[in-house]
Amino acid sequence: MNHSEGVFKGYGDLDLYYQRWWPDTPPQGILVLVHGLGGHSGLFKNGVRCLLPQGYGAYAMDLRGHGRSPGQRGYIQHWSEFREDLNAFLQFIRDREQGEPCFLWGHSLGGTISLDYALHYPEHLQGLILSAPALDHVGVPFWKLAVGQGLSRVWPRFKLKLGIDHTASSRDLSVLADYSSDPLRHEYGTARLATHFFKTVRWIHQNIDRLKVPLLLLHGGADLVTQPESSRAFFRQVQIEDKTYREYPNSYHDLYDDLNYIEVISDIATWLNQHSVRSQPLALPLQCLVLS
Repeated sequence: MNHSEGVFKGYGDLDLYYQRWWPDTPPQGILVLVHGLGGHSGLFKNGVRCLLPQGYGAYAMDLRGHGRSPGQRGYIQHWSEFREDLNAFLQFIRDREQGEPCFLWGHSLGGTISLDYALHYPEHLQGLILSAPALDHVGVPFWKLAVGQGLSRVWPRFKLKLGIDHTASSRDLSVLADYSSDPLRHEYGTARLATHFFKTVRWIHQNIDRLKVPLLLLHGGADLVTQPESSRAFFRQVQIEDKTYREYPNSYHDLYDDLNYIEVISDIATWLNQHSVRSQPLALPLQCLVLS
């Protein structure tokens, strides 16, 4: 396994941080990972270390205003910055990896970003994986959302701590301890981000019929951050035949870091293999690498 990191040029020539994990043999596809609000590219380690032995390379970026990327924490001027950053990242990957097929995996807010991207640029993707996507109201107190939307025009950079209960992320206490001590995580959202998030969610629901990319949708049944009911309702409205829904009754928000992450990633591996143009026999149960 090879790991590297660097920067690429995002929208407006902003230098955005990324990481790359690569198997020792030629991959059968590339996973492009998009984290949630307050997260960063290093949070998908369980997914990376379990899917690399299955023959998949992985790239992950730090969204602007997150992790090692520049920008005010949790701030965007316009939602299109997220979309065009992701478009630039995928172009960067295609240029480096000679057109290997890309599967986009977005989690939470990253799920919203990824879904919006798939609706605008379906030709760039082999498939779309959404885990606990934010498709409706999220676990932020209503009054904070109202304040954010109200101040968007007059004070767009106004920020508040989101107030999401961090214990809702995972049932694994060691994971919660790591989250609490992680200097790259943050808990902030801004007025402009709140406004553009809800505008984008409305647009997504109005354009569900435009989704043409094979879809795997995953949600924890005990998720208190994003609503599993929203994922169920969205899935019912998706019109393509190539769609799969998995719900894990007792799982919390961060499925890749919850107690049953092996089950979740096994489901992802099976789906990936069904949609890879160069599928190979799966090694089940998963044999996961140890990442430093």
